[in-house]
Amino acid sequence: MIDHDDALRAVAGSLDRPSAARVYDYFIGGKTHYAIDRVFAEKVRERVPLIGDYCLTSRQFLGRAVRACAEAGIQQFVDIGSGLPTAGNVHEVADEVRPELDTRVLYIDNEPIALAHSTLLLADTADPDRHHAIAADFFQPEDLWERVYASDLIDLSRPVALVINAVMHFVKDEQDPDSLLAFYRDQLAPGSLLVLSQMTNENPANEDERQALIDLLEYYETTTNPGFLRTMSEFERFFGGWPMLDPGLVYAPAFHPDKRTLFAGAPSESRVIGGIARKPAL
Repeated sequence: MIDHDDALRAVAGSLDRPSAARVYDYFIGGKTHYAIDRVFAEKVRERVPLIGDYCLTSRQFLGRAVRACAEAGIQQFVDIGSGLPTAGNVHEVADEVRPELDTRVLYIDNEPIALAHSTLLLADTADPDRHHAIAADFFQPEDLWERVYASDLIDLSRPVALVINAVMHFVKDEQDPDSLLAFYRDQLAPGSLLVLSQMTNENPANEDERQALIDLLEYYETTTNPGFLRTMSEFERFFGGWPMLDPGLVYAPAFHPDKRTLFAGAPSESRVIGGIARKPAL
């Protein structure tokens, strides 16, 4: 955890380029973004008009997935690539489902700006005894998991919900996501749940949408977070063959939709896929 003054300095030193975390925050209606982030975001929106709705769909899926995990009895959450605190954080959803306040949440991000904002913003809503934010890199799994262990917040002998939401579309196949996910799956106790989602290029509606998704990736090549879209079949392997919770791997709006769910009437238009799998007993 970085201290408050370090957090302020990190934020101040980041304003010369767009932050992927702040751009996402802008798209989902958050408040932690700056002019440079908004200019980049609107450039993307010109080519992909529904990008804000796609991002909000990812955020809504996170909330419904966390709710499903908590209702299934999970009391521990590790959120890798958590990004910026905004409405509907993991700890807020978990506490709403379990009013006895017996859940613990560890937020992890490798972007200094996201961690800095977490330090500043989580203070308003989090319980410091149950909710922590730490710095670690998804691409350095052994170090990341050592930091999870060292946090003394998560009992790794018990089931955990490992949340990797809206992250895998920033992981290219040449970065060996299969080995990374295999490592993380191996660390989890039986009964743990794995929550995954990402943007997809499955079945574009027409040629213009197909080209727009290609253009989207080209835009993000100019940032520190290049993108990589996958079809359902390409993405499913990341669950390691674990049994899926109902309704399986689906377009995100089809995962236990509620009255606020965008694209509920046409889930395939959301460009987001996701699901939850449970680690079998040994």
